[in-house]
Amino acid sequence: MTNKFIAIIPARAASTRLPGKMLADVGGLPLVVRTALQAKQSKADRIIIATDDEHIAQVTQSHHLQTMLTAKTHPSGTDRLSEVVQALDLTDDTIVVNVQGDEPLIDPELINQVAYSLIEHPEASIATCAYPITEADKLFNPNIVKVVCDKKGLALYFSRAPIPWARDAFNQDKSLLPHPSHALHHIGLYAYRVGFLKHYPQLSTGIYEQHESLEQLRALEHGYKIFVLKTQQAPLPGVDTEEDLLRLRAYLADTADSHIFPHSLPNTHKKPL
Repeated sequence: MTNKFIAIIPARAASTRLPGKMLADVGGLPLVVRTALQAKQSKADRIIIATDDEHIAQVTQSHHLQTMLTAKTHPSGTDRLSEVVQALDLTDDTIVVNVQGDEPLIDPELINQVAYSLIEHPEASIATCAYPITEADKLFNPNIVKVVCDKKGLALYFSRAPIPWARDAFNQDKSLLPHPSHALHHIGLYAYRVGFLKHYPQLSTGIYEQHESLEQLRALEHGYKIFVLKTQQAPLPGVDTEEDLLRLRAYLADTADSHIFPHSLPNTHKKPL
């Protein structure tokens, strides 16, 4: 069994909450370049930026990062990955980790762990991760995606609703939580087998995906298995808003080495998943 994998960073130009964020300056480097440099600290064999924008491609290539131009019509980052793996003619058993372009604080070891989780679970087509929910308001927050798993760690369902529903406890007091190991906050980091990515664009949208607006439910509805790696804490935040961007810039202004984000930035904001 090989531990080799590659990382692909989708970087689309459009962003409703923070226009132009992929090239936003963060301590002297564009945001997407920061993310790629962070991903380079993982054990991925290759880092590839997949973008639909020629200007983004020019900038990333000027930083000596492998970049591929993709169609502008992809409805999701997963569809963009599908185009890339087919263009590269990768074998079906190749492992690809999807690292979002607005995640410059991504922990390289978490990238490794989610890739290795998929390698170690051949029955799964996808691997992702989650951590325990310890606050009741997060369990009931529809912007926080929850996941429940079987005894092998394979996902049973993802939902914006509070799952699992602790019937007896919640009937008495909704400030109570299920056992901490049961309520899990999903982290939007994925590893895929290339065989799945090649087939993904042909999968029809499922009814549960439509109800929940959660793309990963399409895989479950079509019978694909998703392994969920359980971590002990939340990842550091990504950049969704101007507030997020300003917070990172302020932190870097006080940091002597601003080439790679340290992993000690206080997690004062949780990116909705």
